[in-house]
Amino acid sequence: MRKMMKSILAMAVMLIGIGNLQAQDVKTEKFKVYGNCGMCEARIEKAANSVDGVESADWDKETKMLVVKYDSGEVEILDVHKAIAAVGHDTKEVKAEDKTYDELPGCCQYDRKDMMKDDDGHQH
Repeated sequence: MRKMMKSILAMAVMLIGIGNLQAQDVKTEKFKVYGNCGMCEARIEKAANSVDGVESADWDKETKMLVVKYDSGEVEILDVHKAIAAVGHDTKEVKAEDKTYDELPGCCQYDRKDMMKDDDGHQH
């Protein structure tokens, strides 16, 4: 009986250790994603959350900033940028295809010239 209890305890400690290792891979990144409205927010968050390894994505339409929590052992952050661009929204890393952008509803079409400016408003 005592040997069985030790085995159960050892197994529990091992499982807790594995859980802690997985938690260490979770990162949070914040980056600009261009859009305008609530429809943009839903589209951007859905695209980011569709990437395997993304735990959560929250876009703020006022600041245009997306906060992504993801498992860096499963996904590269560039994959999240690509998924967002694939639905028509530019990021600093990946520009959406013109055709995809043009298919966005009118209220979702942002000024793409702003994308060429840095956060201080300087033109690139």
